[in-house]
Amino acid sequence: MSGVKHGPLGESVNYPTEYSADLLHPIPRAPGRDALALTAPIHGSDVWTAFELSWLNASGKPMVACAEFFIPAASSHIIESKSFKLYLNSLNQHRLGHPDDLVALLKADLSARVGCAIDLRLYLPDDWHSLLPVAAPPGLCLDALEVHPQNYELGDSPLKSTGKNSVAECLYSNLLRSRCPVTGQPDWATVIIDYCGPQLSHEALLLYLISFRQHDDFHEHCVERIYRDIWRDCEPERLTVSARYLRRGGLDINPWRSSDPQACGAMARLVRQ
Repeated sequence: MSGVKHGPLGESVNYPTEYSADLLHPIPRAPGRDALALTAPIHGSDVWTAFELSWLNASGKPMVACAEFFIPAASSHIIESKSFKLYLNSLNQHRLGHPDDLVALLKADLSARVGCAIDLRLYLPDDWHSLLPVAAPPGLCLDALEVHPQNYELGDSPLKSTGKNSVAECLYSNLLRSRCPVTGQPDWATVIIDYCGPQLSHEALLLYLISFRQHDDFHEHCVERIYRDIWRDCEPERLTVSARYLRRGGLDINPWRSSDPQACGAMARLVRQ
């Protein structure tokens, strides 16, 4: 990511009092993917959940909502998280006649900056409990395995298969931690790996995920690194990697990547979201 401007992330800024789409700071995906030499088939999206969304209706009454934004993995750019927060806060005093007007505005602004059409779901307060429930991760948790980590920085991948016959299984860990490449702040996540192929060594996979602990990169690139390494080193027949990151500043970023164009990432909201 050397040479890529990070926008307002890590900088002291004034919070906007007027709506402006120019607050959104796009970052190209290409440098991160080029560094990975990513050649695996890649489908998926970055699912952002906004919990601090407010605007004024036509009469000036404050309105609140939550929203999920779906930015395709095929987009040319991601959105820098602090700029996204500033942009959403710029709507706080902006008048809109109907929630549909807000949806249209958000879609247009974000689509223009990521380089392709995005999708959006708006949840008004009456919808929150039924449409944004907390769930448990699917599959088998790796975190109780007895492992003895020696490495907390990414190096040569320890990933390997067990040599056993092909399996279909879903695994997850709550122990993924990386760091923001700009601020150095920790980013915490639950990562879910759903695959079919030669069985992965569960211990090696957990040690690999722990090795991200002092790795500096954006959420999206971490998920693509995990996806790339498993695909390259273990040669699964099918693979989907999803991550639910803890929210920061009212936003969480939840990327998922898959070899299957028909797949859907494990995007149920978890207790830490």
